[in-house]
Amino acid sequence: MQPFEQVVTEHAATVLRVCRAVVGPADADDAWSETFLAAMRAYPDLPADANVQAWLVTIARRKGVDILRARARHAVPVDEVPEVPTDLGIPGTVDDELWAAVRGLTARQREAIAYHHLAGMPYAEVAQLIGGSAAAVRRAAADGIQHLRSTLEAR
Repeated sequence: MQPFEQVVTEHAATVLRVCRAVVGPADADDAWSETFLAAMRAYPDLPADANVQAWLVTIARRKGVDILRARARHAVPVDEVPEVPTDLGIPGTVDDELWAAVRGLTARQREAIAYHHLAGMPYAEVAQLIGGSAAAVRRAAADGIQHLRSTLEAR
């Protein structure tokens, strides 16, 4: 197996091109660095007959996707912050019938629906958060949704 420094020398330009294509020129250097840091850690375990360039390109792609995801989660600066607060999500301001139906749910049903359907957490994580099994949380969420549907359809 060749020294890692030689791998970097041989494949640096290709990896940088991949990083630029995936994340753009502004973040390409960060993706390139992250790629070779991850590769350096994993290089001793790489099989001798592995396609090193394909392996590095795969790592670069994944690091690029990580950077894009992180970029999507960052706040976007604006020139001026709006002065008027929103009333979305405040009971009594948007849809009184919906909030009345939500108040009719048990606390467990509300939490299961909020964490799974609104926050997108898997049932297993919701179960760890509120207690019980994933199946019990799934059942509580399903019962809560059914209660909301029947209550709102009746009105």
